[in-house]
Amino acid sequence: MKELEDYNYSSLPNDVALKIASSLEVSDLSSLGSCSRVWRELCKSDCLWESLVRQRWPLLNEAVFKDPNFEGWRGFYIKQHKEMMNRAASVVKFVEQCSPSDSLEVNDHLRAIECLRSIQFGFKDVQLLLFKPKLNVLLNLVGLHYCLNRLRVPASDVVEALESSKISDHQVCVKWWKLGRWFYGFRMRDESHSRCISLEDLATSKAEEVLGVLDRGAIHEVLRVQISLANSTSNHWSSYSPQ
Repeated sequence: MKELEDYNYSSLPNDVALKIASSLEVSDLSSLGSCSRVWRELCKSDCLWESLVRQRWPLLNEAVFKDPNFEGWRGFYIKQHKEMMNRAASVVKFVEQCSPSDSLEVNDHLRAIECLRSIQFGFKDVQLLLFKPKLNVLLNLVGLHYCLNRLRVPASDVVEALESSKISDHQVCVKWWKLGRWFYGFRMRDESHSRCISLEDLATSKAEEVLGVLDRGAIHEVLRVQISLANSTSNHWSSYSPQ
């Protein structure tokens, strides 16, 4: 970035300067735009900010950009970023309210994921707002599951994001209860299964069974699914009893 700031823009063809700017992250693009009047004008270009908007929020409805009050791509990006921060805060609050003892029922977990889908969260939003080391791992898991299940982000990209956020080794414990099988006219006791697994393993094929349970939730033969912190006392559950 320092080299770009010191570089004389007038010696660069316009398409080359745009190519350089288009390879930058938003924070670096803003820094470059503050180093001179010429770079400032170039870094406001709609072609740059349209690409950033579409990359970050691929689920946005095209009708948004045809609104007569649309203020340009840069203005839209800034406004949308602030809205996503506020909406992410509401999802965080919801999960925290549903998990007072560091355990979360799967229906609340799936509801949080659906909320992210409804507000058109993008992969970058998850990385910025949910893949935080200081956040409860249950919230990290919501972001991870949303990326895989709704956004269909490649597992390799998710793993890279987990590693760069330093949360790939954070663990959750998933326990589920299955309806007891019938044996010679008698129904046997309900079965309980428990797995403690890292977020990185959940993003790969190492935890297909657990991810499948989280995807389906409590339906059919699965009576209940509960998620907790791996090191929490709440993962020492008693036997399931119908409520």
